[in-house]
Parts: sequence; C-alpha cells; structure tokens
Amino acid sequence: MKGYITNANYSVKKSVFLLFINHRLVESTALRKAIETVYAAYLPKSTHPFLYLSLEIAPKNVDVNVHPTKHEVHFLHEDSILERVQQHIESKLLGSNSSRMYFTQTLLPGAECSSSEVVKSAANPSVATKGSSDKIYAHQMVRSDSREQKLDAFLQPMNNPLSTGPAEVTMGDNAAPPEGPARLQDAEMEDVSDLEIADVLEAAEVQQDVAVPEELSKSRHLSPEKALPRKRPREDTDIEMEKDVSRMEMTAACTPKRRIINLTSVLTLQEEISSRAHESLQEMLRDHSFVGCVGPQWALVQYQTKLYLLNTTKLSQELFYQILIYDFANFGVLRLSEAAPLYELAMLALEDPESGWTEEDGPKEGLAEYIVEFLKKKAEMLKDYFSLEIDEEGNLIGLPLLIDNYIPLLEGLPMFILRLATEVNWDEEKECFESLSKELSLFYSIRKQYLIEEATLTHSQNEESDSVSPPWKWTVEHIVYKAFRTYLLPPKHFTDDGNILQLANLPDLYKVFERC
Repeated sequence: MKGYITNANYSVKKSVFLLFINHRLVESTALRKAIETVYAAYLPKSTHPFLYLSLEIAPKNVDVNVHPTKHEVHFLHEDSILERVQQHIESKLLGSNSSRMYFTQTLLPGAECSSSEVVKSAANPSVATKGSSDKIYAHQMVRSDSREQKLDAFLQPMNNPLSTGPAEVTMGDNAAPPEGPARLQDAEMEDVSDLEIADVLEAAEVQQDVAVPEELSKSRHLSPEKALPRKRPREDTDIEMEKDVSRMEMTAACTPKRRIINLTSVLTLQEEISSRAHESLQEMLRDHSFVGCVGPQWALVQYQTKLYLLNTTKLSQELFYQILIYDFANFGVLRLSEAAPLYELAMLALEDPESGWTEEDGPKEGLAEYIVEFLKKKAEMLKDYFSLEIDEEGNLIGLPLLIDNYIPLLEGLPMFILRLATEVNWDEEKECFESLSKELSLFYSIRKQYLIEEATLTHSQNEESDSVSPPWKWTVEHIVYKAFRTYLLPPKHFTDDGNILQLANLPDLYKVFERC
C-alpha cells in the first residue's frame, strides 16, 4: 500500500478519494466510509480530505463483477484490510498536531476569544444553549459589544462639574490661588503633627483628621482628599481600622477602604439591598451598550437584541444610596474652595416654593438659624460617617466623594441642607443612616430641574458653557452609566415601576418587516 493523504490542516467541502487497486482506478464504498470515519475526528464538521491510495491485492481475491462497468470492486478479507488502512492513516494523522494551524480573528486588539464566540455567547441564551454549532440567524445576531470604548471616553475635559453652584470649587494645584478667605486649598494637605493629633483627640476623644496623597485628577473643580482613619479604635468599638493590606478593598471612588464597618444597622441595610437585587437586571446593566441620552432624566441602552429606556434619575439615586451604605465611613472629601454658609443656603431653600414654607411655620430667619444650630450639633457624626464637613461657624466646607470624577449638581445644595435638617430621622440609628443616605443620594442624583438643556442655549452661551464645563451627557455616559455596570444592584421593583422599559426587540421587528 502506498499513497498520499492530507493532514488536518487541509479540508474541502467535497471528498476527493482516488483509489487504485492493481494499477486500476476503481471505487470501494466500504473503504471510503472507513477512511472518512477516521478523518471525522480531525476535520471540522461537513469538511472532507483528499486521498490517493494504491493497493496491491492478489487478483484472485478481487471481485470486479459488482458493477456492469466494473468500476466498483469488492475483495476478500475486506474487514482486515479496512482495519489495516484505518490504522495506517490514523498513525499518520496523529503526528499532524505538531504542525496544526488555527486561524482566528479577534474582535478587539488583545481580546481572548474569537469574534464568533463573542457573537454566540452574547446571542439569545435560549439559542446559545442549543449548541455552539447552531447557526445564528440575522434576527438573533447581536451586532454590538458592551466592551467597546468610544474615543470621547478618553477625552476627559479639563473641568468636570455638571454645573456651577452657590459655592465654587478648586481647580487644582495649577490654578492661581486668589487672595482673601476664598483662597484655594491644595489637593494634598500637610501631615498633622503628633502634638496636633493629641490636641484633637483630647478635645473630641475620637476625631483624627489626616489627609491623603493626591491620586485623582488635579483638573477637577473639587480637590478630593482621600482621608485616612478619623477614629481612634477602642476595644469595644463597632468599627475596626484596616491593618492588613490584603484585606483592604476599594471604594466606588477608587480609594482604599480604611475601616471595616461592623455596625449592625449598616450591615442590616446592606443585607436589605442584596436581598432585593434583581439578577437579570444586574446582568443587563453590567453588559449593556450605551446608546444615548434622550434627556437629563432618560437614556437609551442596548442589551443583546433589546433596546431599553432607563430612568437615569432614579437609577443614579439608587446607585448613590447603595454606595453610601456599602462604603459607609470610608469616603473621601470634596473640599469646597469657598465655605458655604448654612444660614444663606437655608434661606435660599425657604424662598423656594418647593420647600412648602408657610407663615404658620414662623419667620424664615428663625428657621434658618435653627437649621444652622441643629446641623452644627450633628457636625461630628456627619464628618466621621459621611465626610460631610461643617465648621464651627456653621459653614459647609466639604462634601463626600462617592464616585471618581463625579461632582454633584450644586444648585440642589440649598434644598439638600433644608431636607437634611427636616426630613432625616435623627432618633433611631438605622433609620437615621437610611434616611440620611437617601437625602444624600437624592442630592447627588442626575436631576433635570438643575440641568440647562443645550437646545435652550444660544450659540455664545454654548461656547461659554463648553469652555467652563463639559456637557452633562459626557458625565452621564462615561461616569454614571459606567458606575452602573460595577456598583448598582437594581432592586426588583425596577421591573414594574416604569424605571426600566423595553422599547424594541430585534426578533419582533423582523416579524413586523416580514408582514409588510
């Protein structure tokens, strides 16, 4: 027996088998099937090899009277001959793996899987479970990838507030500090000496305020301080200081957690968030592709073959609430460049019809003074647990840093101060942390009443606005919705309260087009 056969690197759609027995071109159906059985283990499905075999068999053992044209033959000891041919071919194919070549095309540079695998894995789960070899039809094909990054995501503007509010914020170390009380503070504070720490601890027992290295962008309007522990640990304390570096976790603002929270009220709130999380919605938010903003309140996203309309306001409010609970007492500080008097903020809020103030409630000045004194009494707790800093004169000087590169809309600051004093349950620990976190999350959320629509701005106003701050759409897409992927556990009620709506489904659209 001699001949030529192709290895596993070569395959064609139609089998080519040239068989010569005793130098005569013949056909043998049994031999062809036996050889194809061997190749089936090496070649892709529905592909075949090329073979040329020449066998020398005693003429008396060959039966040529099988077909009128004598083209097909049978021979004696057929089973043993077929087995020998199979063994010989298989021995040659076993060595072909040393030179086996695979051709793949990656979806993105550095991707670990082929584009075909990505399409199948992202397609309809009911289709994907039928087998990797099933054909993906046009109405089931996902033509986008949630891992794609747009170029404008890397073009972060120099200044990144959504708007300017009653208190302006620092520009970073490169900005020239103005004279007077509005002097800008550096992003990195000086180390506190041992004597100063001792004085602070003697006065407040547990307060310890030190600063953090500047790791975030200096181009921000707020200079974040990633503060280190503010409490000296006690034997009976419910908060442990982070000592083992391996146990440290990162907060949503990309800062290391400095304390382990063992407060029962906080752990209970965390369990409540986890228990009401919706697994399918979480998967949708994790693997979504952002389409665009319909307005400040609504945005379009794609997941697999479906198009969804998401309530950005409600989802961002839930996101910041969960961050406040899970990163409790581990926030950095957004330091205001100019202290914001609580009295003036309270007066602004009381002038707003939204406050609901009436003459029966008393004079506004008296209410504003009460709010200032009340919040000054809670200043230590607000600073320690929520990085909400109020000085002795009743001025707001710092806000918590919840997610990296995000600054809340400062237009909502007056109403936040009013609600902080009137809407928070300060009597019970769990209710206090919960209601306070909800008020903070409401203040940090994306709210359309504090955003100026670009369509209402004139050309000159657009140019001026762009030179001061980036479009709010950039913040929504590249900061808020990016945080949804990692940190948001969407509650189950989002499925039926209208905050997440399915607008279209590709298979259904194909059915409509087929009827047209």
